[in-house]
Amino acid sequence: MDDLYREVILDHYKNPRHHGTLDPHDFSYEDENPLCGDKLRIDVRLDGARRVAAVAFSGRGCAISQAAASMLSEAIVGKSLDEIKRLGRDDILDLLGIELGPVRLKCALLSLKVLKAGAYGLEGQQYHDED
Repeated sequence: MDDLYREVILDHYKNPRHHGTLDPHDFSYEDENPLCGDKLRIDVRLDGARRVAAVAFSGRGCAISQAAASMLSEAIVGKSLDEIKRLGRDDILDLLGIELGPVRLKCALLSLKVLKAGAYGLEGQQYHDED
């Protein structure tokens, strides 16, 4: 089973979904993992119901960080800000489907950290509404 998950991770790394930038966006946040040099930015556009209408990520890093960002970006389309704020470590690990050591765990969780920081930073601000 691990081989299947590894293939999915490699596919997301080689063919990332939602890769790029998003303009206009309602929030954008960028951070890095100084231990390994992974750097990630996530842009999110919300609809009138404050659900994720579009998402894009950019940056550089190892296969785990980039695949996790791709998988997370797919998973959040249609989710509300509250649902995003409830996402946690186990949600990312479920997406990846493999055991990770402490160093790789930081790589995997970078996209969640960036996404949640952006979502919490949006509170009380105006946002773009296409509807």
